[in-house]
This record gives sequence, C-alpha cells and structure tokens, in this order.
Amino acid sequence: MLERMRGLVVSQERIVLLTAVVLFLAFSIFLRGFVSSGNLITLVRGVAILGTLGVGMGIVVIGRGIDLTIVAIYAMSAAWTLQLASFGVSIPAALLLGFLLALTAGAINGVLIAYVEIPALFATLGMASLVFGFVRWALVPLQVVYMPASVNAVAWIGGGFVYGAPTPILFFALIAFLGFAFLRFTKPGRFIYAIGDNFAAARISGAPVRRIIVLQYLLSASIAYVAGMITATAVSSMNTNVVNSSLITDVILVVVLGGIGLSGGRGGIRNVIVGTLLIGILVNGMTIMNIEFTVQNVIRSLILLAAIVLDSIINPRDEQTAQQGDI
Repeated sequence: MLERMRGLVVSQERIVLLTAVVLFLAFSIFLRGFVSSGNLITLVRGVAILGTLGVGMGIVVIGRGIDLTIVAIYAMSAAWTLQLASFGVSIPAALLLGFLLALTAGAINGVLIAYVEIPALFATLGMASLVFGFVRWALVPLQVVYMPASVNAVAWIGGGFVYGAPTPILFFALIAFLGFAFLRFTKPGRFIYAIGDNFAAARISGAPVRRIIVLQYLLSASIAYVAGMITATAVSSMNTNVVNSSLITDVILVVVLGGIGLSGGRGGIRNVIVGTLLIGILVNGMTIMNIEFTVQNVIRSLILLAAIVLDSIINPRDEQTAQQGDI
C-alpha cells in the first residue's frame, strides 16, 4: 500500500513537471515578450524567491506543521535591515539585527508549537499578525522602505550575476541543495521525517521532538530572511504590504502542488522545485496577459484547492493522524 502511494506521489511530481514544460512552451509561442531577456530574468528572479520560501515551508510541512509567518518574517526583517542601514547602522550590524529579528520570530513559533502545544496553524497565524504589526508600529513605520546607498556593497545579493546567472537563482540552488542535504543526510533531518510520519512513535523512540520542532521554525525563519534580503537588494526596496498579499498562498501552493503531503513525512526539496517552476511560469504568463489580479488570485486559489484534494487522496489521514491535531 505504501509503495502504491509513493508511486502516486512520483506521478504527481512528473505530471506537474510536464505541465510546467508544456506551459512554458505554449507561452513562448503565443505570448509576445515571454522569452525576451528582460522577462526571463524577471521570471527567474520570481521563481528564485518563491522557491526559496518554498524550501523553508517544505521543511516545516514535512514535519507535519505549517508556517504562516514566513512571509511576514521575509518582508519585515528585510525592511528593518534597510531601515537600520538608512539610519547609519553599519551593514554587518544591520544584517545581524535583521537576522536576529527573524530568528526571534521563528523561535517563538517553535516554542508555542512544541512546548505550549498550540496548533501550528493558529500559532503561526497569530505570529504573522504580531510580527507585521509590531515591526510597523515600533521599528518600520513606513509602507515601503528604500535601500540606502550604503547597502550598495551587498546589492549583488539580489541584483548581481555570476557567470551570466542571476544571483537569486544561485542562492535558490544553494538553499535547495543545503535543504536536500539536511533532510537526507543529517540526523535532525531524519527526525523531521519521523515526526511527520508518526509523531508518537518518534517521541517513544527517543527523538528530541520538541527541539526538532523548534529547529524547523528556526530554519524556516532563517530562509525567509535570506529571501527577504534577495528581494530587497534586487528591487532596492521592500514593500511591507506584501505581508497582506497572496504570496503565502503561492508558497503553500508550490509545496503541496509539488507533492509534499500535508499529513507529513513525505516529499522533499525536489517537489518544491517542481511546484515552483509551474507556479512561477503560470504567474509570469498571467501577468504578461494582463489578467486582472483578482482573477489571478481566483485561479491560484482553485489550483491550491485542487492540490489539497489531490493530497488528501494520495496521503489519506488514518486514525492516528487524525488524533495528532497537526496543523
């Protein structure tokens, strides 16, 4: 039975990858400007940001959690970094403080979920509002924070090229590789799979489940901060209102659509990459076609619902899973 389910997951991954290829070819033929160098760079950068956030979300979902704070951390920690730099704080200090803000939010998420035992859905939903509200009130009272000239020294993070490849896609590749290596070859990575597959069995076997859960959210927050700085240096600003956008839907979508089961313990970074390719190409194409933003949201929401239904069929929840109260 397990082997049959795994085969279905692989089939889902292949179908999504094939769909992405077909969509890319169709847009290349029928959409004027889709294969222009400027649009391809935009597409690559968009895919890189979405995929980087997807890696963080994927690590959490594999451990049978969810992180609705990831976009708030992504935007607000990077915005505060730019704000600090504009006030004359040195670049290393600004980067460190922004990263510590992200880690603090991640640590609070982990503690609330692992030790206070608040369901991840509610803990991270509340923290997303708290992070956004606190930073806007106390640290960054601006909707858009622009990158000061002093940050030009690190502008290559989001706006540079290495051997002709945009640095955002290289960062995505690096983070994806590190995420893959962590999950596949380290003991904490194997514990994450064990917790996602059967929380009670993992705890009985001696796995430090509470510490691993905290680690998941620390990793997610760290990755979110990197993605935030890539965006901030790519466009020379950070719009804090992105927290209220549909980005969190897209991040969840690339994870579930790619084949990572919401019931936990299944999937990997490869699934995130496949899902990211499809959604990145789709969003870029819809933007070129000048499809109204509300309609784009409807399309993405329908795809997300379909992906969740497919996930519930491929990874059905048994009695033990239902009792888990995972997300």
